[in-house]
Amino acid sequence: MKAVVFQGEGRLEIRDYPDPVPGPDEVVIRIKASGMCGSDLHHLHGPIRTGSELVIEGHEPCGVVEIVGDAVRPSEAKVGDRVMVHHYDGCRTCQYCRSGWTQYCPNARIVYGGLNGDGGHADFMKVPAHTLIKLPDSLSFKTGAAISCGTGTAFAAIKRVDLSADETVAVFGQGPVGLSVTLLAKAFGARVIAVDVEPSRLDMAKQFGADHVVDSREQDPVEAIRELTRRGEGADKTVECSAIPAVRRQAIQAARPWGTACMVGVFGKIDLDSEELIHLHKTVLGSLTFSKNQQEDCAQFVAERGLDVESLFTDEFRLAEAEKAYELFDQRKIGKGVFIFD
Repeated sequence: MKAVVFQGEGRLEIRDYPDPVPGPDEVVIRIKASGMCGSDLHHLHGPIRTGSELVIEGHEPCGVVEIVGDAVRPSEAKVGDRVMVHHYDGCRTCQYCRSGWTQYCPNARIVYGGLNGDGGHADFMKVPAHTLIKLPDSLSFKTGAAISCGTGTAFAAIKRVDLSADETVAVFGQGPVGLSVTLLAKAFGARVIAVDVEPSRLDMAKQFGADHVVDSREQDPVEAIRELTRRGEGADKTVECSAIPAVRRQAIQAARPWGTACMVGVFGKIDLDSEELIHLHKTVLGSLTFSKNQQEDCAQFVAERGLDVESLFTDEFRLAEAEKAYELFDQRKIGKGVFIFD
């Protein structure tokens, strides 16, 4: 099979690998769609990797079960099942593994597609059967790929802030995760204010249901959000998806007294003002990825409401185009890309 590996310092290669053979409790998936994620670029530009350090990239896999191991029960997986992957494994016995938060396993954590396990930028992917989540029949493989990372992350963040239909939420950053927050928050019934600096992203936010959009190059987003909210106090909830320190500060400032600001964009520092946090009784919390149960819940939520998650993807590529795809992605010449397989 063909597969994409990142060698570090901006270099990638398409390599030939033997088709995987499942162990007793494993399955092999024929990949149908594998999404590109902004976090891929951290791996792409990381230190040089060689030998056993190299893994197949792609942590947004979706496809069809091709082979099942001898010990896999039919209730877990059958040949032909349409599936997503919760792209983590662990010891399977600690409190995190048992609760579906396998990515926090302190004993034997595996992250498929970028850290220490082979991912979905390949014709086939081998994973433990317990990592599979059935893809609802009404959802496309591309939608399943999105839910397997960015859209699932957005769903978990909305759950984390306990968003209600009578609330206003301001979403800072309208990349794939932020757009997913906008789309899902509207489906939850909330009033949504979308903030970004790119007109094209703000246009997409409108298409995804944002009630108001704020171009933060043209106006102060904190003041704009206050003007759009009751008594000029700010949004009930804010969700920050850019990881830019200044924007994180704005997300906290734009929350009303007793409001909640959720930090989703990863890496970098968060600057907390004691007056904002203590005097105004604000809550600042973080949300990283999602549990296996939340991934399944997200897929059902999207299916039941007929949400157009697939529109998050702006560009499709074949695996042979991986070098070109990541060059364009790295230069921000495309939005969210996905590799499509026959």
